Amino acid sequence: MTQQAAAEAPFADALVLAADRGASDPVALDAGTRCKALAPIAGVAMLERVLGALETSRDVGRIHLAGPPRAIVDAEPALAEMLGADERYWHDSRSSPSASAAAALDEIERERPVLLTTADHALLDGAMVDEFLESARARGLDFAVALVRHETIMARFPEMRRTATRFADGAVCGCNLFAFMTPAGRELAGFWQRVENSRKKPWRVIAGTLGMRGALRYLAGRLTLEEALNRLSSRLGVRIGAVMLERPEAAVDVDSAEDRRAVEALLAAAAEH
Repeated sequence: MTQQAAAEAPFADALVLAADRGASDPVALDAGTRCKALAPIAGVAMLERVLGALETSRDVGRIHLAGPPRAIVDAEPALAEMLGADERYWHDSRSSPSASAAAALDEIERERPVLLTTADHALLDGAMVDEFLESARARGLDFAVALVRHETIMARFPEMRRTATRFADGAVCGCNLFAFMTPAGRELAGFWQRVENSRKKPWRVIAGTLGMRGALRYLAGRLTLEEALNRLSSRLGVRIGAVMLERPEAAVDVDSAEDRRAVEALLAAAAEH
């Protein structure tokens, strides 16, 4: 490969978390599908939409799926067809999203940056992915998280309910877009598992993550986002940063039947213009 070709080649893999609670998932129940990833949005399975978005990204090469479980893959011709495409790889899911991510990451070349997203990111597109990855790369981060300001989402989607994390400099919403940019960044997968295991004790999670002083500042509404990320980076020994995306669609995922119908309405409205 020439130097120019190497520079133009996709520099990251993508990992899509595609497991869920199976047919008991509320979105799967509403859609009548075996799993949430196969629930259609405007006639196209959510997972197929996400895979298509990743394939239009200039920065993503190979695509890995963690889940759905093998029994569902074997029973669903549509899934088998999705997995039959070149540069797509299936990994068995584990007991939780963090465990699934950690297991899949162990099977991906350690030096390779990995974008992590979810199968329910129905409005994802390649431009969104590239903006996120290129910002994380330019800043030399080990691990990056994509965020959108809550006010940006409410201005565009006033009826949509999104969970927001409030800092002294404003509230932000997650986008289900993360990037393990370096081998050091992959250590965050283990940290994620510890957080998941302690999710029923939120005070312990906050204190363990930010330190007691940082936790008190957060609870008092005095902690900024940058301060929180700096504290987390210092405690974990990695460079963690947030990439603020301007497009509110980046923070829209499908967690309920209502979300599914809202996204279908958005796509229908976009098609009319």
